[in-house]
Amino acid sequence: MKEIIEQAWNERKLLQEKESIEAIKELIAFLDEGKIRVAEETPDGWVVNQWIKKGIILYFLIQELRTIEVGPFEFYDKIPLKKEFAEKRVRIVPHAVARYGSYLEPGVVMMPSYVNIGAYVGSGTMIDTWATIGSCAQIGRNVHISGGVGIGGVLEPVQASPVIIEDNCFIGSRAIIVEGVHVQQGAVIAANVSLTQSTKIIDVTEKTPKEYKGVVPENSVVIPGSYSKQYPAGEYQIACALIIGKRKESTNKKTSLNEALRDFNIA
Repeated sequence: MKEIIEQAWNERKLLQEKESIEAIKELIAFLDEGKIRVAEETPDGWVVNQWIKKGIILYFLIQELRTIEVGPFEFYDKIPLKKEFAEKRVRIVPHAVARYGSYLEPGVVMMPSYVNIGAYVGSGTMIDTWATIGSCAQIGRNVHISGGVGIGGVLEPVQASPVIIEDNCFIGSRAIIVEGVHVQQGAVIAANVSLTQSTKIIDVTEKTPKEYKGVVPENSVVIPGSYSKQYPAGEYQIACALIIGKRKESTNKKTSLNEALRDFNIA
């Protein structure tokens, strides 16, 4: 399958051939069933399977737009909607939408929210109202994605790592995490934190600050912050994120954001 998809990626005329079409559709079916993942954790860290991302992009090219009816509602798209949630043991509240080719482990709960193709969501995770999980994003187990959170996927470029949220994380309301940022297990991200690859993530728990970019260390408690920068027109504040402490071992893994922040006199 991998070789066929790589060949079709390099020679688009092969998308007219039955073998290529079947390989791409089989790839998406495997993604939908959780048999393969866009990114997976190994002893050497997270590895991105670029050929799978290529297959997802090719799937868009071979699919035709069609009307999709859901009761009185109607969509017009290339990608079908995920179905049979009772059999998958996934709770889906109206009007939650998961695209075919995403994978939701048994025990996932989706409030009215959206999960895109190629995404992987672990068991026990709650995706709250109006949260969005982008294409290829990898969400661990027992994660709480609060209302209005935006998780970028990063389907393209294919060599780019998707956003990764590891197990037992808490993502506060309206937080934005994009551009392949990696949130390690147990981290608590406060409401309105915005994380990109260029966002400074500053650990202020010691006398000397320590700066990170693109990764939130495990069990970190992160809040919005800012730092001063001088421009020709004067001094202005630039948004950043501040690590104000570590989540305590005694804290329940499914803690509320307020409980975690109270430990550091924030809430």
